[in-house]
Amino acid sequence: MTGFAKKRLISLVLALVFLLSMVGTVSAQQLAIPQMPAEQKQVKNLIMMIPDGMGLPHVTLARWYKGGELFTMDQMACGLVRTYASDSAITDSAPAATVMATGYKSHTGFIGTLPDIANMPGLDPIKPGEERRPVATILEAAKLKGLATGLVATSQIPHATPAGFSAHYPNRNKYELLIEQQVYNNIDVVFGGGYQYLEKREDKENLISALKNRGYEYITERDELLTTKGDKVWGMFAPVDLAYDFDRPEHEPTLAEMTKKALEILSKDSDGFFLMIEGSKIDWAAHANDPIGVISDIMAFDDAVKVALDFALSDGNTALIVAADHFTGGMSIGNLDKDYDIQHVSAFIEPLKKAKVTGEGLEKKLNSDRSNIIEVMEEFFGICDLTEDEIHAIATVKAGAVNEVVGPIISRRALLGWTSHGHTGNDVVLYMYHPRGYRYCGVIDNSDINKYMQDVLDINLTETTEKLFVNAYDAFTAIGASLKVDSKDPENPILIVNNGKKEMKFPVNKDIAIINGKEIQLPGVVVYTGEFDEFDISKWYVSQEAIDLMK
Repeated sequence: MTGFAKKRLISLVLALVFLLSMVGTVSAQQLAIPQMPAEQKQVKNLIMMIPDGMGLPHVTLARWYKGGELFTMDQMACGLVRTYASDSAITDSAPAATVMATGYKSHTGFIGTLPDIANMPGLDPIKPGEERRPVATILEAAKLKGLATGLVATSQIPHATPAGFSAHYPNRNKYELLIEQQVYNNIDVVFGGGYQYLEKREDKENLISALKNRGYEYITERDELLTTKGDKVWGMFAPVDLAYDFDRPEHEPTLAEMTKKALEILSKDSDGFFLMIEGSKIDWAAHANDPIGVISDIMAFDDAVKVALDFALSDGNTALIVAADHFTGGMSIGNLDKDYDIQHVSAFIEPLKKAKVTGEGLEKKLNSDRSNIIEVMEEFFGICDLTEDEIHAIATVKAGAVNEVVGPIISRRALLGWTSHGHTGNDVVLYMYHPRGYRYCGVIDNSDINKYMQDVLDINLTETTEKLFVNAYDAFTAIGASLKVDSKDPENPILIVNNGKKEMKFPVNKDIAIINGKEIQLPGVVVYTGEFDEFDISKWYVSQEAIDLMK
């Protein structure tokens, strides 16, 4: 080797060492988050859209089904989001919503609270005594700042994602409890399903009357949605969840229609607004391995994204984020070990195009004894070659789960693979729009979505949590007061605080304090995070304002 060659080699090695050292000093955060003056980052309005369970294969399949045309959200794609929970590589929807809403990763089933354990790599452990503490959401902070707020979903409103932005309890299945907090959280616009949780309640509370007394217009029909001129509107369009878009009855609104009306109402507030919109049943279809349901509600979700993006483009002071909470079902376009590279797109799409309804919609076409399986599958799914095993599977599956059988049946014919009926740990796509180009890129964590929302709305959630969720036992005993729980009605317990001069009562899940018989509205709801059969006095949380009222 010549002297020149040696010098050149040494120079290259030194340059490589320098570059590697530089890579070591540049964090993922610095790469993903552009630098920009605060005043350029901040906007008046923020729209957060969550296509629950939507993975990249789902979008690819829906795009081919659409004819290969790009979706509205495609033009906003800018990165990937890591989705793990506080103690698991694969997240549940409750902690996934919680981390986007609060900035804190949590545990399966936990809504708006810290977990018991945070042991995934890179996470700080939970401080003793902080387990299950309620933490403020971006919606609650926006409301406290004076912004209008809204929730839109195609699931029941107390379901995991909308609840994660508006309620607090370490059990996502307590729908009656969660929706009561939502009613008393003073959200300006709520559109979705779930009116049975307002009407048929074990605690006998009349939450529809409570809504009306708090100034809401309560609606249940699509026509009412399209014509309402109200400023505070609570719309519940199904007893539980809304239908898939392919199956949608005329009296139910589309996700795009609910989005448009929510924006129309919230944009009346000159201070700005925060709006969360969920395409809920993309996830449900993927759980059932039903590609028709997935396609149906991804297309409907993208229609809603177009409404939101058109608003943001015309408004000039609105940021829009689209990100799934996790990937469900592990779908793949192709379930072949060979000849996979000679399949035209029609091999995947033509079997799906024959379907007129989703798997859920198909179940409604079956008669009570399911004796018309062959006819229904041919007419509504375009399948005329059912095997005896497939017919038996449809005939014997439990009610409400037919989609879990017919989804895989049509998937096999469309050469689609599925790895799971549950969630998977894959990253999901990040889509963002900001009027001045402030958006993340590269690979980010789901907690970074919350950091971005705090950033653009100029909100500090740590401060908000300190205002809204103070441990009642610690705070009141520190100023000489005693506490007890009135649990004569175990569904509606009341925290009672007394300092000898003043008695205060705090009904659970409401934003009120009763002082010597006088009702006072608080800035946030009273939260109890313990079990409702023991009433641990140390697990009640009230606002700082409530503490100050006792002083």
